[in-house]
Amino acid sequence: MSRERAILAACQEAIGYTFADPQLLRAALTHTSGANTRAGSNERLEFLGDSVLGLVTCEALYARFPDYQEGDLTKVKSVVVSRKTCARFSEDLGLGDFLFTGKGVSVYGELPANLLADVFESLVAAVFLDGGWEAARAFVLRFIEPEVERVAGEAVSSNAKSQLQHLTQRMYGTAPRYLLLDEQGPDHDKCFKVGAEVEGHPFPAAWGRTKKEAELKAAMNGVAEITGEPIPYPSD
Repeated sequence: MSRERAILAACQEAIGYTFADPQLLRAALTHTSGANTRAGSNERLEFLGDSVLGLVTCEALYARFPDYQEGDLTKVKSVVVSRKTCARFSEDLGLGDFLFTGKGVSVYGELPANLLADVFESLVAAVFLDGGWEAARAFVLRFIEPEVERVAGEAVSSNAKSQLQHLTQRMYGTAPRYLLLDEQGPDHDKCFKVGAEVEGHPFPAAWGRTKKEAELKAAMNGVAEITGEPIPYPSD
């Protein structure tokens, strides 16, 4: 087996997709520095992949957040498929190990984030051209669904403190206090236990890797107790 075929085979195994036309994969992995002509690089695929990635993401966000307006959806999309996120997808797949680059790029060791982001978008386009919309959609969703849920979770938790304050103002006429109850672990890896209380009434405490995270989780516990929901972050 030639070196090129070995690289393409290893890449297909890493990404979990087998190409009917491996030359599409070859093109997606070819940086301009490693192409004989500019048209032989992955630049055109990158252009197409950006649009395919955006459409799959927009469809997923539209279904996941039925109450969000255009501006909110746009903000979430900018986080879910940012250049930084696409570069991380490339790193997770190890795409940097399969690139066809010129000597000017390969000698630098760690590849630039922009280059890695471009390769992921090119790969999305290659899957789309090879397998069609459903194949590309399934491929993209493997990566963006966890990101969508992460953003959704952060949106809920960041709103928890204002929710708890609204509820305690209505019930007790005052805002809750957040108390640091405990901290454990070495300085470089501490965990913090925080509890919210209002008028001497303590809500279930929660642990977090930062004080801010612990406060958010404690607020979510407080909201859950008041609304009769299961406590999401029990501390014991």
